[in-house]
Amino acid sequence: MELDKIIAISGRPGLYEVQVQTRSGFIAHSLTDGKKVTSSLRDKVSMLSEINIYGLQAEVPLAEVFQKMITHENGAKCTIKPKDPASDLEAYFFELFQDYDEERVYPSDIKKIIQWYNILIDKGLLTAEAYEVQEEYNSTTKEQ
Repeated sequence: MELDKIIAISGRPGLYEVQVQTRSGFIAHSLTDGKKVTSSLRDKVSMLSEINIYGLQAEVPLAEVFQKMITHENGAKCTIKPKDPASDLEAYFFELFQDYDEERVYPSDIKKIIQWYNILIDKGLLTAEAYEVQEEYNSTTKEQ
């Protein structure tokens, strides 16, 4: 899984896979409906590989949170729905990530993470096998 090619565009629902980077922005296609979109430099674009979740000790990369979700859900979609009450979302997230900073990670953030996770699972971009390969690559890179 390559989260560095997956982006979220502020003001637009869902996730997008970058196809081409242009001088004035990106050309991407939506992972939810497959439509091609363009984004300009004025759009706020976040690459999933660069997103971190606030923890009490340190920030944790979103990829690690997704790994915990895959393990918890056995590779399936989330058992909790993004539109569930905030207390349920927070309880679910606390099961996964006991060290998250409850004052800086809002229920709306948890809702987005769950939505993104479900989209990536639907498209087959998140799998336990992909994480095992990535972990092996990271460990061999660190050793060198």
